[in-house]
Amino acid sequence: MSKSILVTGGTKGIGKAIIQKFAAAGFDIFTCSRTEADLSALKEEIAALHPTVRMHAMAADLSKKEDTKAFAAFVKKTSIPDVLINNTGIFIPGSLHEEPEENFELIMQTNLFSAYYLTRAFTSEFMKRRSGHIFSMGSIAGLTAYANGGSYAVSKWAMLGFTKCLRQEMMPYGVKVTSVLPGATYTASWEGVDMPESRFMKATDVAESVWSAYNLSPSSVVEEIVIRPQLGDL
Repeated sequence: MSKSILVTGGTKGIGKAIIQKFAAAGFDIFTCSRTEADLSALKEEIAALHPTVRMHAMAADLSKKEDTKAFAAFVKKTSIPDVLINNTGIFIPGSLHEEPEENFELIMQTNLFSAYYLTRAFTSEFMKRRSGHIFSMGSIAGLTAYANGGSYAVSKWAMLGFTKCLRQEMMPYGVKVTSVLPGATYTASWEGVDMPESRFMKATDVAESVWSAYNLSPSSVVEEIVIRPQLGDL
């Protein structure tokens, strides 16, 4: 029976790179995006490159609790994935003292609450099965405070705390939990920035790191992956 991976926000950037990496290894794919057209394009791409891989996709806005729960139910109709990647996220720059207050709610709902609700939807099955690997996509902004990080940085600090707590809870059940903390990666979030692409990390490098962590023996787990541009943070 084929293994499967669930990646939220899988049509762009790091999420797409992870899907491409696992699909190349024969994993079936579950993913979501707010845009149906992006999902269709990804499905066509995966089908062309990996015709034996089954991709299950659903349009969903994970800033909304009801969409997150509906996506979890959609996945469960088919199977329980072997790997869960909480990748959905948005970045809106700003300062805590002057950003529009609705930014905090939107960013926390998208970056943190979606991971909370989606993870809870699958942990009981992972625990019963005594296997599974949960990755949470954090950020260097969750390790180092910086100006103009605003609510985004707060959400990533909270994501790291959430993942650390989850690691302790899942430890006795053989379920692995890993925090991924990338620095500036060349994705749509950085489009239009006046810097050479070579100054950024590649999304494929983050995907390779996730793949390597997943492939350790059951007796070991990578708890945190910190990966930065060679020339340092931006």
